[in-house]
Amino acid sequence: MAGVAPAPRLTGERPQEGVTPDSLLALHDAGYRAVLERLGPGRLLDVGCGQGFESVRLATADRQVVGVDYSAEATAIAAGRFGGAGLGVARMDALRLGFADGAFDWATSSHLIEHFVEPDRHAAELARVLDVGGTAFFLTPNRPADFENPFHVHLFDRAGLEELLRRHFDDVWVGAVDAVDRVKADFAARRARALRLLRLDVLDLRHRLPRRWYVGAYTRALPLAYRLVARGDSGGATGITADDWFVTDHVDDTTLVLFAVARHPRAGASARQPGLARRGGTRRP
Repeated sequence: MAGVAPAPRLTGERPQEGVTPDSLLALHDAGYRAVLERLGPGRLLDVGCGQGFESVRLATADRQVVGVDYSAEATAIAAGRFGGAGLGVARMDALRLGFADGAFDWATSSHLIEHFVEPDRHAAELARVLDVGGTAFFLTPNRPADFENPFHVHLFDRAGLEELLRRHFDDVWVGAVDAVDRVKADFAARRARALRLLRLDVLDLRHRLPRRWYVGAYTRALPLAYRLVARGDSGGATGITADDWFVTDHVDDTTLVLFAVARHPRAGASARQPGLARRGGTRRP
C-alpha cells in the first residue's frame, strides 16, 4: 500500500512491537510509565525515541514532546505513525543535539546511555539542553543482570551511574525499575536457552572479531535465534506486561533496570566535555 513504511529489520538495537519478546517490551513500557508518572507540563525531549510508540505516550495538551534518533528508518516510522498525534520527530546524533542550551524542561534517555563508548558525553549533552530547573530520566540495564548484546558497550552498576550523573546534575537519585519473580524467571529461562546456542562458538570468535563484524553477525542471527529459542515469547503470548514491573529503591545483582532521576543541570557542565562547548542560536522546539 502506498505511503506505508516497510516493517523495520529486527536487529536487537531497539524494541520492535510484535517481534521483541513480551518481557523486553514490558521492560521499556514500564520505564516510560515510570517517567510519565513523574512529569509535569513543559517541553520534553526523548533521545533515542526509536519508532516513537513509547514517546507519543508522553505528549499531552500541556506537554510538547520531541523525539530524536540517529536512525533514518526509525524516525521515518515515528513521524509517519505519530507525527499527527503530538510527537515532533527529528533525526539527530545524541552526542550533538541540534537544540539551544536550556531548550527543554524534561529529557528522557531510555536504554541508550549504555550504547556509547563515552557515556559521559551523552549525560553532558542532556544537561546542556535542559533548563536550570530541568530534570532528566535515565533507564539502563543493571550491569550484573545484563545479557550479551554487542550494542551495549558501557554497562553501569548503581554506583557508577550515580557517579557519572553527579558530574552534570546537582540532584541525583538512582533506583530501579524491577520485575516480579515470574518475569525474572522468564528472563533467566531465555538466557539459559541463549547460552546453549552461544556454546556453539567454542573458540569465542564473536569476541575476537572486529566489533563491526560481530554486530553484523548478531543482527543477522537474532531473528533466527528468536525463532529457535523465543518462540511463543512475543505477541502477548506470555501475558507479561508493564504491570509486572515496579519502581524501587532496592538494587542488587538480580535487579534488571537502573532508573535515575537527575535534576538541576550544573551550569557549564557540557562545556567541560571535549567537543561539547555550549551552543546557542538554535530555535527552541
